[in-house]
Amino acid sequence: MERDDKVSQKYPPSLRAKILCRVFSEDYERGKRKILDPRGKTMQQWNRVFLVACLVSLFVDPLFFYLQVVWEEQCINIGVPLEVILTAVRSLVDVFYLIQIYIRFRTAYVAPSSRVFGRGELVIDPSKIAQRYLRRGFWIDFIAALPLPQVLIWVIIPNLKGSTITNTKNVLRFIIIFQYLPRLFLIVPLSSQIVRATGVVTEQAWAGAAYNLILYMLASHVLGACWYLLSIERQEACWKSVCKREKSSCNYQFFDCHKVDDPTRNAWFQSSNVTELCRPSSGYYNFGIYGDAQTHALSALPFLKKYFYCLWWGLKNLSSLGQNLSTSTYIGEILFAIIIATLGLVLFAQLIGNMQRYLQSTTVRLEEWRVKRNDTERWMHHRQLPPELRQSIRKYDQYKWVATRGVDEEVILRGLPMDLRRDIKRHLCLDLVRRVHLFDQMDERTLDAICERLKPALCTKGTFLVREGDPVNEMLFIIRGHLDSYTTNGGRTGFFNSCRIGPGDFCGEELLTWALDPSPSIILPSSTRSVKTLSEVEAFALRADDLKFVASQFRRLHSKQLRHKFRFYSHHWRTWAACFVQAAWRRFKRRKEIIELRARESSI
Repeated sequence: MERDDKVSQKYPPSLRAKILCRVFSEDYERGKRKILDPRGKTMQQWNRVFLVACLVSLFVDPLFFYLQVVWEEQCINIGVPLEVILTAVRSLVDVFYLIQIYIRFRTAYVAPSSRVFGRGELVIDPSKIAQRYLRRGFWIDFIAALPLPQVLIWVIIPNLKGSTITNTKNVLRFIIIFQYLPRLFLIVPLSSQIVRATGVVTEQAWAGAAYNLILYMLASHVLGACWYLLSIERQEACWKSVCKREKSSCNYQFFDCHKVDDPTRNAWFQSSNVTELCRPSSGYYNFGIYGDAQTHALSALPFLKKYFYCLWWGLKNLSSLGQNLSTSTYIGEILFAIIIATLGLVLFAQLIGNMQRYLQSTTVRLEEWRVKRNDTERWMHHRQLPPELRQSIRKYDQYKWVATRGVDEEVILRGLPMDLRRDIKRHLCLDLVRRVHLFDQMDERTLDAICERLKPALCTKGTFLVREGDPVNEMLFIIRGHLDSYTTNGGRTGFFNSCRIGPGDFCGEELLTWALDPSPSIILPSSTRSVKTLSEVEAFALRADDLKFVASQFRRLHSKQLRHKFRFYSHHWRTWAACFVQAAWRRFKRRKEIIELRARESSI
């Protein structure tokens, strides 16, 4: 109300109505408006549920083609148990389409004029939403939601004149195909809507591959059901052909099982040779691609047996592009075979392409690493590197792959906002940084600044991190592994000091002294020690520029307590402390010996 009052006072009525019916997604109050956000979590969940319902409906509708069964008396009837089950399942699925229509009337849409920048504004006026939906998409949803097969089977067809079987076969086939096309069409905009909201239809690669495989199996399922219905039609055509030969005693009504108890029909059936003539082996009638259905008496089998056989037939011919189909000269049969070949070519190519894309997405990093490793091998061979150097490169490349799996963390973090990047760095590095003795008592703000600038470093066994006398450009904090740190005091004869560095220690401490200097030099300090890895090492590196920035921004690093702790844990300062103690001890021993010598001389 407060927002509406401000708008009414500030803007004229024409502009006021336009402003009040538009909001941004983040400013949208779903509880008051009762209008759904198309990019909200509720709509994302519903779209996935409705997508599953659409796939189920596309699977259920072709099952109506299996309602017709053939009896031994050479007549066609309707399977009532299957009819009841399909009616119940189809009615349940239709409820989802009705819910979808209601939700579409209550779902906001993005104003086209606001798409110039960002995600755009949502139109939340119910009347405008209804007008837009009625113009775009309502009639397709309405046709898809109609319970046409149920009404036809239970209400319309039983009241039609003529053969019930003929009416069921012709009308049901037309209605199923008529309603199947809009239901199939609904999957395309629904998938696009899911992609616009979340980026992908499925988040997992295996789920994407399974989704494409389900669509391919669905096409096989539809072809198998059509083949079954057309095979019964071809069998009825054979019966009618025999019936023409016996015009005096035959009637087309005899092929309806409702006439099976008719005495005239029984007399004709006993005298007719229709059973033998309509066998594929008799050669009287060419069944073409429907010969297998007649040979196995498919229409008389239990539902599950004939369904799986038809599914297998559809999958086999769709995958082989119909190459094994031997058709007759019947035009409808030839057109059906052409549809199978064309559809198989398109769907099989799409399936292979999508499956390859989804499956390759799980190993794309591995393939990139293999290509990079092959390029490295060719480069080493071209430059004629010695075997020991080649082995070192291979070990580092292998260790880096095992540790990171080809993912460059810095590239990922660089594309994130500063605040989010800081939180991620804190989560990844804070506990590890606290293991370093130098930082365990440091305040949170300073630790956050250090964590934000740390870079991961991986080293294989036998690698020199720094050599004595080289400039130090980064300070390393060891997380895992052990190193050997030694010095010869600039190559002085007879001087050698060595120590072992492990998790929680650091090296490159000369850089911290350089950074804490109030008037530092531009020239980086030289290393006083050589550091070599004794095993595989994982560490965090703090570059010279980053360390200088932290030291200049946070005065905590200049405290005497931190300086004392730094000198206590620094191997460089420990070495020099030991040298000074040893030198002082030698001077003390020398002075003591001189005093004792003088005392002995004076006593003489």
